[in-house]
Amino acid sequence: MNLNEEIIKVLLKVAKRGEGALIIVAETPNVKYKPLVEQNVPAFDVVKNPKLLESLALMDGAVIVSANGIMVAYGVKIESKSVMKNFGTRHSAAFSASKNKGVTSYVLSEEDRKIRVLKEGKIVMQIDTLEKGIEKKVSEISRILEGVGVGTLGTIGAGILATSVGFAGITFIPGVIVFGGAYYLIKKLREKGN
Repeated sequence: MNLNEEIIKVLLKVAKRGEGALIIVAETPNVKYKPLVEQNVPAFDVVKNPKLLESLALMDGAVIVSANGIMVAYGVKIESKSVMKNFGTRHSAAFSASKNKGVTSYVLSEEDRKIRVLKEGKIVMQIDTLEKGIEKKVSEISRILEGVGVGTLGTIGAGILATSVGFAGITFIPGVIVFGGAYYLIKKLREKGN
């Protein structure tokens, strides 16, 4: 089990409760934040203790996790310098944090129950938590997110989608849209051609 998989699994559980959440993974502690609650929970490996991560994700504020899977802070307010149009404060915080080098933001909307993964200030993936059987696809979703799973194009197929928020993307798995994925499609088609 890897960090991406565990975070997605936790967010799928939070989505079933009808709640929203924000989990930030940072290679270095370059995300500016202020604690909203006293930090009494000691650092822990989120892959080994997903139930605790889920509990902390349900609190107001974000959970910050290091790139090696150690919880750094929870219940924190991310300093937002940017607004993500057509989305709320949680998405704006995710957007601002993701603009930092080496930061990935996982934001779960309680309104539409979609998980959006942001890197470099862009949505790179959207997961519809209401899609039937999505829980069984977490490993595959994680591989696609890491860029390793692009080989699944040949077996699953790809469809071009335009979402309601005006972004175009490619779907590899029902309920999962990869934005900027045209790069991976072209790369894979070129590899098959050689």
